[in-house]
Amino acid sequence: MMESKLEGIQLLFRGKVRDIYKVDGGILMIATDRISAFDVVMPNPIPDKGKILTAMSCWWFKKTENIIKNHLITDDVDKFPEEVRKYKDILTGRSVYVKEAKPLPVECVVRGYLSGSGWKDYKATGEICGIKLPKGLVESQKLPEPIFTPATKAPRGEHDINITFQEVVNIVGKEIAEKIRDVSLKIYKMAHDIAYEKGIIIADTKFEFGICDGELILIDELLTPDSSRFWPLEDYEPGRPQKSYDKQYLRDYLESIGWDKKPPAPPLPQYVIEKTREKYINALKKITGMEI
Repeated sequence: MMESKLEGIQLLFRGKVRDIYKVDGGILMIATDRISAFDVVMPNPIPDKGKILTAMSCWWFKKTENIIKNHLITDDVDKFPEEVRKYKDILTGRSVYVKEAKPLPVECVVRGYLSGSGWKDYKATGEICGIKLPKGLVESQKLPEPIFTPATKAPRGEHDINITFQEVVNIVGKEIAEKIRDVSLKIYKMAHDIAYEKGIIIADTKFEFGICDGELILIDELLTPDSSRFWPLEDYEPGRPQKSYDKQYLRDYLESIGWDKKPPAPPLPQYVIEKTREKYINALKKITGMEI
């Protein structure tokens, strides 16, 4: 599914992956099979990707309920508001009915390993988001302790920008800033240990939070191959880029063909589509035991 169409239901917006509808008493989130890289949506879908993201997010939401409440009401279409149940064929497996929340305007990134933009920042300054790190670290190295490295939520098509914790305080206030930092680190450490036992390293991940009825809750997606770097433990070796169970494979392909990272994105070859799908399916199966 590249795009959902629910006649008579109010579409709020289409994100890079999710279509968001307003329904009775809450929000309907549909995970399509769209995939983005470098903040640009690709012209080809990755079959079943939306179902994989939905299954993984729901699995992790249930695992983290004891740390913080989340927006999930149900992923059972039969329990969705009556007005959308007629679209069961479209919704099953790729949609959730959630509480409406006001998203915080920051991305809550936790890094346990040195990769991606964090590695680039470290090479340039020896720091990530104002956090000074030991000298002599190499690419993909495990950090002494996981670090909270927030970013701005950029408008669609623009890149998020890493910011310091003090800038988060300036944006959302000290109390909320400390809470999202502490909760993010706690969830990451728990998830890292769960995945590690199953042969996957969660190198870094991104959380989103919102305010619902005056309370801070976890929203959007959680610990998926779209929002995280998943590395196979058996192949892990510091000092180089790692193989992955996420969309790094797609990014590497796009880098290899010299695309300028501006819309429109180039069509994806069938082998890239199939390999990306395979990586997402492997992540789901290894971590949760579920299959699509």
